[in-house]
Amino acid sequence: MGQLPVNSRGCRVYLSAIDSDQVKVILVTGIILILWHEACAAPECSDLIESHDLFRKFILFLSREAQCRDVCVCLEGSHTLCLLGNLIYLGSLNDKVLEDETAHFVSVLIHMLSYCQKYVSQKKSNLTHWHPVLGWFSQTVDYGLNESMPLLTKQLQHLWGVHLIRILFSDVLSKKLVETQDPTYSSGQTASPQNSLPMKNLFKRAFQKSASVRNILKPVGGKRVDSAEVQKVCSICVLYQTTLTTLTQIRLQILTGLTYLDDLLPKLWAFVCELGPQGGLKLFLECLNNDTEESKRLLAMLMLFCDCSRHLITILDEVEVYEEQISFKVEELVTISSFLNSFVFKMIWDGIVENAKGETLELFHSVHGWLMILYERDCRRRFAPEDHWLRKDLKPSVLFQELDKDKKRAQLLLQYIPHVIPHKNRVLLFRNMVTKEKEKLGLVETSSASPHVTHITIRRSRMLEDGYEQLRPLSQNLMKGVIRVKFVNDLGVDEAGIDQDGVFKEFLEEIIKKVFDPALNLFKTTSGDERLYPSPTSYIHENYLQLFEFVGKMLGKAVYEGIVVDVPFASFFLSQLLGHRHSVFYSSVDELPSLDSEFYKNLTSIKRYDGDISDLGLTLSYDEDASASVLGVLSCLVPLISLLLTLDRISYIHLMAHFRMHTQIKSQTAALISGFRSIIKPEWIRMFSAPELQRLISGDNAEIDLEDLKKHTVYYGGFHGSHRVIIWLWDILANDFSPEERAMFLKFVTSCSRPPLLGFAYLKPPFSIRCVEVSDDQDTGDTLGSVLRGFFTIRKKEPGGRLPTSSTCFNLLKLPNYSKKSILREKLRYAISMNTGFELS
Repeated sequence: MGQLPVNSRGCRVYLSAIDSDQVKVILVTGIILILWHEACAAPECSDLIESHDLFRKFILFLSREAQCRDVCVCLEGSHTLCLLGNLIYLGSLNDKVLEDETAHFVSVLIHMLSYCQKYVSQKKSNLTHWHPVLGWFSQTVDYGLNESMPLLTKQLQHLWGVHLIRILFSDVLSKKLVETQDPTYSSGQTASPQNSLPMKNLFKRAFQKSASVRNILKPVGGKRVDSAEVQKVCSICVLYQTTLTTLTQIRLQILTGLTYLDDLLPKLWAFVCELGPQGGLKLFLECLNNDTEESKRLLAMLMLFCDCSRHLITILDEVEVYEEQISFKVEELVTISSFLNSFVFKMIWDGIVENAKGETLELFHSVHGWLMILYERDCRRRFAPEDHWLRKDLKPSVLFQELDKDKKRAQLLLQYIPHVIPHKNRVLLFRNMVTKEKEKLGLVETSSASPHVTHITIRRSRMLEDGYEQLRPLSQNLMKGVIRVKFVNDLGVDEAGIDQDGVFKEFLEEIIKKVFDPALNLFKTTSGDERLYPSPTSYIHENYLQLFEFVGKMLGKAVYEGIVVDVPFASFFLSQLLGHRHSVFYSSVDELPSLDSEFYKNLTSIKRYDGDISDLGLTLSYDEDASASVLGVLSCLVPLISLLLTLDRISYIHLMAHFRMHTQIKSQTAALISGFRSIIKPEWIRMFSAPELQRLISGDNAEIDLEDLKKHTVYYGGFHGSHRVIIWLWDILANDFSPEERAMFLKFVTSCSRPPLLGFAYLKPPFSIRCVEVSDDQDTGDTLGSVLRGFFTIRKKEPGGRLPTSSTCFNLLKLPNYSKKSILREKLRYAISMNTGFELS
């Protein structure tokens, strides 16, 4: 076939044959394969194609399924792809024919793509070669074909180019969306120089601010699914979805082309909203249970919408999503996420996912992927209302019963969409998982056995060093077990007191306070909100990776025991702790503001820069300050720099973000995660988002519930709930202290300013208040006399000069028996503002 004449005379010979009933498959194939070359080499050939209506005849010939199949079988995979490329290119040259024969054109392309996909799947073997468009499969090496790949790719690109998309999706794009003036964008406002410059690359169009805003699109229904218009749009969606699943090696390129037009996705969503009698969810749920071609085509439309929307939102930054609202209004994202949430829930809860395979499973992953992108966006910066993600028809008690019975749908729900369960119930589930493991490992006291106890001795002056040396060698189960601590003070004397979890709590809190102190340079704080993440220059410490593993174990131990610690982590680091970085939905750029908002702002501005990008002098490097010296840290190999800076700004942005948040702290993060997961199983915390994991570590960020605290308070030394000092205390906390002061009070007595997630009933040890008569260094505990004096409000001497103190290891407030409420208020306010430490007595 490669020896066929390539000239206008040759075209005339074939034209006479095409008009004959004796046309052969091989002849038709040969004509199409040379037409692209003819159109380029001999301009008059284009006129011949048009005058003889040749393109229409090709399409109609191949639209007969049997003939199209014969052509594909004759050519096999790679050459069928070449034929496909020629057809697409010819289509881009013949608008009128393409508009008239859209249905046949789309049908032919679907058949040919499906053949290529099936061919590749059948050719999978150990002896494979890589195809730059189709991927890996067993094929004969054709060097001539390899040389034509750039040309073939160029032909294929027309399919997702603006010109063909406008023709094929004309019914969708012609839809008029009602628009209203954006109150934040005045008609008298002058466009910025940046926005008035002409477009220069593929992404520019997507990043321009629109001057008007659509009305919110919601499912309304009304369009018959068997109408010609709906069937046509469904077929086109099937075409592009088949293209995505067949041309796997250029999938991202295809998605980028499909999302280039600002209005395609919102108008496709509007089209979806109008389908069926009620619109949206009900129709697509019915399609899941109907194994018909019509249902498959409708679901392909939904799948294409989800794949494209997910791709678009991952390349949009926060300004473009929340302020410029590219493609979708924020309110529409609320509607879309509600639809997706219900759809995924129904697929899981109705048992569809359990047995899903093939197209149904692909659909689930597509819809779930788009849903989780929106959910994670909302976790970082809220756009949805309170309780938007919850399923009110799901009873937590029913879910927990099914989990106990190992029901598959309950397990899948917890795996894929745990956010539909109220957060409090998930925390209860987490604590239940920990308790069950403790019982299994024999770490719980029973009537017949006591758990093994590990004893350690810690010098106050070398707390971190002693803790590291004595705890790091412990096995995983011993670290999860009971650990008793004896402190040695600065004079080398054993401190009094018996550890019943309290002293270990103090030890854990002190260790965590030391290792997370930025001055130690194991961790750094982010600019602005000062949240913690591993320091890129922590390698200056000897055995720094072992230290990070130890830190991970101690943090895991705190979470395991339900001890809340005041350690605010950067959101991106929490995501890595949860394992989100390994998810296909994860984008480093989305998390970058939680590390360095200014760097994020400057980096994303590159997308909007209209000049020559090389003028900016960008490199793939970042300067990290370490102890007043500057270390130049290269993130990538030099040969990549030129390509990325001149051709692909988006890749440059993603690489820089990936370097800042992953590459330069990769070893430290991996070591900490290894230690943390030796205590906390990854599947236990997978049901939490990054903000929820922070709450699990540091307690609730809600205001302190004083009534709950009062209800779970234990009194000693003669104090009781009706004692006048206690009545004064609760009144001062409720009416005289600000929310900030109440948080300071809680930190003063428990070492953490936030309450436990499940309330003070879960504070261990329970909060207690003890009446004291003497200073801490003279305090020997309660005696009969001290209890009676406290109970009857009898004072040995006026305690007005003494401050309240606390033992955070026991969550204990030591309160003198003050004679006046004003004195109590003054002394307590001063004490919590000082928040001084002291040793156990």
